[in-house]
Amino acid sequence: MGRELFGTDGIRGVPGSFPLDDSTVYAAGVALGRYAVETAPAGSRRILIGMDTRESGPRLARQLAAGLRHAGSEPVSAGVITTPGVAALVRANDFVAGVVISASHNPFRDNGIKLFSHAGMKFPDEVEEKLEADILRHRESISAAAAEVDLPLVRELQWAEQYLSILRSRAQDAASFKNLKIVLDCANGAASELGPSLFRSVGACVIAIHAAPDGKNINDGCGSLHPEAMRQRVVAEKADLGVAFDGDADRAIFSTASGRLVDGDGVLYLSARALKASDRLHGGKIVGTTMTNLGLERALAREGVGLVRVPVGDRYVLEEMLRSGANLGGEPSGHVIFLDDGPAGDGLGTAIRVAAAVSGGKTLDALTENLFLFPQRIQNVPVSRKPPLESLAEVTQLVEQARTDLGEASRIVLRYSGTENVARVMVEGENEGRVEHWTAAIAAAIGRNLANGPA
Repeated sequence: MGRELFGTDGIRGVPGSFPLDDSTVYAAGVALGRYAVETAPAGSRRILIGMDTRESGPRLARQLAAGLRHAGSEPVSAGVITTPGVAALVRANDFVAGVVISASHNPFRDNGIKLFSHAGMKFPDEVEEKLEADILRHRESISAAAAEVDLPLVRELQWAEQYLSILRSRAQDAASFKNLKIVLDCANGAASELGPSLFRSVGACVIAIHAAPDGKNINDGCGSLHPEAMRQRVVAEKADLGVAFDGDADRAIFSTASGRLVDGDGVLYLSARALKASDRLHGGKIVGTTMTNLGLERALAREGVGLVRVPVGDRYVLEEMLRSGANLGGEPSGHVIFLDDGPAGDGLGTAIRVAAAVSGGKTLDALTENLFLFPQRIQNVPVSRKPPLESLAEVTQLVEQARTDLGEASRIVLRYSGTENVARVMVEGENEGRVEHWTAAIAAAIGRNLANGPA
């Protein structure tokens, strides 16, 4: 069934406009609060709220908290904290649910509401559908005065420290970090304080960049979508490692000491090898997506590790991991799930694991030296509507021509974003020039057919 509010990653929009207008956000609090009252044991109705650094976050959090109070639940504020931080804290404490006010890697003008169950996972589809129906129903009955309630929501500092303690515990068996020099690009987002604090507390020498959020500079030419400044700083500082997070720090992209970027596929490769070597890789396989590079699949096969592909989205990666028993999965974007740590991908947690491997004696270049990724291009095409892409005859014809030209060692994936009005074109093959040619050609065809030109 089509849904009006929830996409693949919660409720997204522009604050002040539906679905992030005051009445709808207040109604979301009422719906979630009533769900908590109905399903949680008496006395366990606390709901943790965190946010990234967008200027719209505090007002959205207050409106949501007002709705929660109206429904008889107790909102608790962790203040600025990462999305996986909220997921981890909800699991570790007696919170019924968690809420993160964030639009992840999107520009500051956007925002969103992400919900987590007590298990630290996104709610199942059926629960989101129930919540959506309740939100829309409550929204119609909420007066303007009720939606303007603006009670203070005071940040409780202990939650950030507890989250950092959880992360530090994952590095206990690692070699000393005291000789590790690391560059952290915090995307002017949720990791701006937490990232440097974490790595300094385990003894690393930290160079933090893009760690001065002003409410508007989150993800602005920095972070995991724009890792070039981080890469350059690693080389200039002769650092051992660089990490770039996104706005809510559930992703991490790395740089080697030589300045080579390592994405989520590289992290999956070195992590799968390490887990297999210690006999801790469940089922001898990992979970990737349709965007996972063919080079990773072949490199894993040489190591005797299988790869299962699912549609793009951490929700689908986690579902397959839980279904099959795999304990490692992720996406090239840098969203990696170590299920032994928890069900949410965590950029800081991934960074601690990679840093531990590097501080253990091998460089990141050495850890990924046998991974040869195929040339891959991804182009976003703004669209005003989203008909099935296979229904566009011109696009279908070009895809068939591209597959013939690129040969068997190639992949073409066309899909719509679940959070933006764009179509994504991914082309992968052995010849970089032909990959670039077909990516541009297919993207242009989609643009011609769907009213807007390619990005």
